[in-house]
Formats: sequence, C-alpha cells, structure tokens
Amino acid sequence: MIPEKKRTFRLRFPEADVATWAARFGDDGSDDDILGNIRPLVLARGHLTRPEFLKICAWKSVRTKPSCRRNGAHKIETLTRAAFATSDEALKISLLRLLDGVEWPTASTILHFCDARPYPILDYRALWSLGLATPPSYTKEFWLAYLAFTRDLAVRVALPIRTVDKALWKYSKERQK
Repeated sequence: MIPEKKRTFRLRFPEADVATWAARFGDDGSDDDILGNIRPLVLARGHLTRPEFLKICAWKSVRTKPSCRRNGAHKIETLTRAAFATSDEALKISLLRLLDGVEWPTASTILHFCDARPYPILDYRALWSLGLATPPSYTKEFWLAYLAFTRDLAVRVALPIRTVDKALWKYSKERQK
C-alpha cells in the first residue's frame, strides 16, 4: 500500500487576519447551549448523554439526524467516554465514527465541543480556506495533518481553535465562488 501523500495546507489569507475574519463570523448564538451548558457537563462527566449527542449532531448537520437517532444511550456513553479518555488522536476519532450517522465532520464537531483538548471542525469551507479547492477523501492521515496544522495555526496566532475555525469558515463563505 502506498502511503498517502503528505498534505500541505496553505492559508489563503495572512495569519495576522485570523482575528479579523473570525470577528466577521458574527454570533448567532446557535452554539451557546453547547458551549455554555453541554461542554462543562461533558468535561466533568467524561461522556455525552443521548440528548447532548443528538443536539451536537443536529448542530453540525440536520441531514444525519435520522441516522444519529439510531444510537442508544449506552452506545453513545460507551463510545464517547472511550474517545474522550484516550490520548491517541486516530483512535479518538475512530471511536466516534462507530456511532451511526457520525462521519469525519460530525466526529470532529463532537471533539471540538466536548474534548478537553482543542479540535478544529472538519468542514469543506475551512478546507477551502486552507487551499483545498475540493474536499479530499477523509482518512486518518488527513485528519491528523489537518489537526496538527490548525492547532499550530492557533498557537502561532495566539487564538483559541474556535476563533481559527470561525475565521476559516467565514473567509470561505465570503470568498469561495
């Protein structure tokens, strides 16, 4: 098997403008409940409940709602507890992807909102802002490269990963044709 070519991400705007693009994102409050109520409970408890899981999945994509609803409370608790407990980045996202209706973007969203470490949300808009004209096939290798790049970017610009995420999304929303 030939290893996947190493991905090179290239920010389409100056790093110094990350905060400016994030500020243009605005705040519709759609993630307030997740950040203010669900996140603290999950961090303290170590896993998602079924209602919390369904809320986060619907926030990311309403299309996956029927598939996500097939997951029982025990399965959600078991897999999210294991994912949040491991330090193995590839295993973490793989465990979440065992949940019905959860693929790479939704798994990244769960990590973004519920894991103690910073995680970007995998989204075609963010990827476009990093120089990818079309979304690639997602793999563990791609995820790990994206994770490393966005975490490093957040450190370089001294901003939270949520701010970086908003900037990448907003830049694409305004500039992608």
